[in-house]
Amino acid sequence: QVRLVESGGGLVQSGGSLRLSCAASGRIRSFGHWGWYRQAPGKERELVATISGGGTTVYADFVKGRFTISRDKALTTAYLQMNSLKPEDTAVYYCKAVVSAAAAFWGQGTQVTVSS
Repeated sequence: QVRLVESGGGLVQSGGSLRLSCAASGRIRSFGHWGWYRQAPGKERELVATISGGGTTVYADFVKGRFTISRDKALTTAYLQMNSLKPEDTAVYYCKAVVSAAAAFWGQGTQVTVSS
């Protein structure tokens, strides 16, 4: 059993910053590959950023230059640093810890609201 607990969401004004975290606990705690996704009301869930086991990062075009994905040294916690936030970034953000192509775990989601 694996549990991913997210924190760091909240309300921020346009142009502000937030840092989301996702901490793993349970039988498996360390993950090389992490991802962040988001879902706005009435919209489909979309990829925000991923970091591979080798440290390679991939970002959606709409967050490049503003968001940074990272992991702690033990690979048990992932982070999403969000700068220059826009109202369009308002969504529930979910973290994902990947075991293999066939298995992954998801966090409970944390709300990010950006006011204009």
